[in-house]
Amino acid sequence: YTDITQKCWDYFVYLMRNVSASELCEWRVISRPYSELQYCLEFAADHLNYSYPNALAEQYIFQSHHRYFHNCTLESPVFFDPPEDVLLAMIIAPICLIPFLVTLVIWRSKDGKAQA
Repeated sequence: YTDITQKCWDYFVYLMRNVSASELCEWRVISRPYSELQYCLEFAADHLNYSYPNALAEQYIFQSHHRYFHNCTLESPVFFDPPEDVLLAMIIAPICLIPFLVTLVIWRSKDGKAQA
């Protein structure tokens, strides 16, 4: 398995040599080499009745991230929970609004006028 995984890695490095530094973080460019590496590692493990993922396969995946993708950042913003005071206000406001709306509906329904 060690020899086969090394060949998987070598093939991945071969595919990645055609990727420019500016394209290293573009999924459309790196998805094929990355998927090939993952498939090769998984297929080899399956063929030899090894479990997948395993320590050696994970080592190659981590190595690929360390060598090629360590400078990639998320393009979309990362969302965090709001501060507790804002969250509390967002929870309490609708709860306090419900009794007001119920009271309004009851008050309007007690009005004896027929609605058309």
